[in-house]
Amino acid sequence: MSNEKLGIINKHIIIGVIISIIIIAAAASLGSSGISLGDTFFVLLHKLFRLPLKEGIDPRSVSIVWLLRLPRVLLAFIVGGCLAISGAVCQSILRNPLASPYILGVSSGASLGAALVIISGLSLPLLGGFTLPLAGFVCGLAAVFFVAAFSSHIDKSMSNNTIILCGMVLSLFLNALLTTLSAVFSDDLRRIVLWQMGSFAMRGWESVRLLLPFCVIGAAVIFQYAGEMDILTFGDEQAKSAGVETGVLRKKLLMFTAVLTGAAVALSGVIGFVDLIAPHAARKITGSRHRHLLPMSFLLGGSLMVVTDLIARTVISPSELPVGALTALIGAPFFAWVYFRRRT
Repeated sequence: MSNEKLGIINKHIIIGVIISIIIIAAAASLGSSGISLGDTFFVLLHKLFRLPLKEGIDPRSVSIVWLLRLPRVLLAFIVGGCLAISGAVCQSILRNPLASPYILGVSSGASLGAALVIISGLSLPLLGGFTLPLAGFVCGLAAVFFVAAFSSHIDKSMSNNTIILCGMVLSLFLNALLTTLSAVFSDDLRRIVLWQMGSFAMRGWESVRLLLPFCVIGAAVIFQYAGEMDILTFGDEQAKSAGVETGVLRKKLLMFTAVLTGAAVALSGVIGFVDLIAPHAARKITGSRHRHLLPMSFLLGGSLMVVTDLIARTVISPSELPVGALTALIGAPFFAWVYFRRRT
């Protein structure tokens, strides 16, 4: 790739960072309380850099921006970024433009774990409210580990079709269990359905701090294998001839994809299609080299999630729409477009 083209791609990533910051600031200022973007900017300067607060800003506005809106917006951005990176990895290693972490059973496992906590009323000591997201994370992670182990057992090379089929079978089985539990314990059906629809309501700085380590570690490890993923997209035979151990590489990437997706699903509920839309849009901007594709996917996925959450909490304010429902309204037509475009 020429230096000129690399410069253009890097410029696009920098522009993406700037636009993402603007979207985050705008989302933190918009809402039913009517706080202006300028006041939000001064509140952030006051909190981040200890600068004197501008005169005329209501202390309640400071609390609303800093304690309610900003952590929610940042959580939405990080969740969207984690899902987008996971989607980019799945589409690359499975060489399928319609692949996503949810094919691997993450959402089904997380939903089943959350349903078990809701039905049993379990609350672990010292964790309290984090019992539910922890159960979702552990079960989602376990589902992906099962898919990887089972695929490796029946196919040592872990071919794309084997992984996809195992993931789909496990998802169908877990969804059947979830449907059975919902029918038997109908009193808890509403909470289970709300979990499956996804939401960032009532999430504070604790949720951001909980998710951030998973995001940093998972994204950093995946980025180290950007070169190997570039080779893997050409096919297993070419990758093996270049010295890439395809089976081992897929296991590692699936594991850290599960870390990103499982942590995101645990704190937000099941939110689909962001992991499908963002990587496709990123490829249009940066191309398919993962060194540039992964950061751009993160920025686009995070920005898309923030905008979607903003719409969800403002369109029928003071009530909220489920974020997962809005992403499905956007993502389902996009899925159909990608599918029929591929066939054509």
